[in-house]
Amino acid sequence: MAPEETAEAESVLQSFERRFLAARTLRSFPWQSLEEKLRDSSGPELLLNILQKTVKHPLCVKHPPSVKYVRCFLSELIRKHEAVHMEPLDELYEALAEVLMAEEPTQCHRSYLLSCHFEKVRWMQSHNVCPSEIGFLCAALTPSRPIQISSLSPGSRINSLPVSAQPSGDSVTLSESTAIVSHGTTGLVTWDAALYLAEWAIENPATFAHRTVLELGSGAGLTGLAICKTCCPSTYVFSDCHSCVLEQLRGNILLNGLSLEPDTTDPERHPGHNAHDTESPRVTVAQLDWDVVTAPELAAFRPDVIIAADVLYCPETVMSLVRVLQRLSACLKDQQAPEAYIAFTVRSPETCWLFTNELGQTGIPWEAVPHHNQKLFPYEEHLDMAILKLIL
Repeated sequence: MAPEETAEAESVLQSFERRFLAARTLRSFPWQSLEEKLRDSSGPELLLNILQKTVKHPLCVKHPPSVKYVRCFLSELIRKHEAVHMEPLDELYEALAEVLMAEEPTQCHRSYLLSCHFEKVRWMQSHNVCPSEIGFLCAALTPSRPIQISSLSPGSRINSLPVSAQPSGDSVTLSESTAIVSHGTTGLVTWDAALYLAEWAIENPATFAHRTVLELGSGAGLTGLAICKTCCPSTYVFSDCHSCVLEQLRGNILLNGLSLEPDTTDPERHPGHNAHDTESPRVTVAQLDWDVVTAPELAAFRPDVIIAADVLYCPETVMSLVRVLQRLSACLKDQQAPEAYIAFTVRSPETCWLFTNELGQTGIPWEAVPHHNQKLFPYEEHLDMAILKLIL
């Protein structure tokens, strides 16, 4: 196989792997590219590789997605194979037979692969490497703006690190509800703006490195877990108001190998109060109702950075969010003004206008963060998503 054909096949394989592990809709898979590859090949190697990277993937075996999802995926894969090849592929039918015998749980798993150069950034941050050198590494490994690492000084600690942008095997795995709305909340599943914000955060690790981060409306926890694994915050506070969301959130944090600090808003006992000298961030989960939380409770978190994703879905939520941001701004005047990053999918221009208009009314300045191209997570690219940076 020619090098360009090998690269194309690898691209198809990686796309199937990332989309399947994240349980994305089947229509988002590159089925047409797969059919073309199958017509050009005489053997089953590509399909067998897809099977190993999806249904047989170690993450999928350990933390399986929805049974219905796997069944539909395998059925479609078999249809594509049969449309091109006459001989059945036993491995596909054996995998389908196993799924047909399984019971559907009320919870499923989604996994999101990280990349190894982000692990190198994390290592550099934890070893106090100069921020400018970290920036060079991020830029060098970003295809849209390549920088030659050889242009750095001979003593640069980047030069001692092998450079590769292939998946590292590290991942974020989430237990989620199989229903979009469950227990009266939409917070038990991951929404696209959370993926979009997580991807931006991983590309901008210096925003979070060695800082205390407060996330409003953490939901299933994807964004925060990605930041904790790649950006080296000193402290990360997940928060939500729904008891079922909080229970699932705590489970997802532990599932990803992080330890939980006690849930408290006592300034003397809060995880951000004392210096933390280990490589892993201090992590806590707080029950935070935007409508009733008090200024002293918010001040106890002492955040340097505040984030939220996909929380602008109705006017009532917008107003509650603006009020809590205003409260944070007022109670943190004795420290350096924290930054806030709010990511959202533009479902209603009126709701977005309401948010920015209310920010203006309360005197909170904002600016749009430049759009970034999809590089890591399999969210829907056609969606209109944005991130606003606020200075509180």
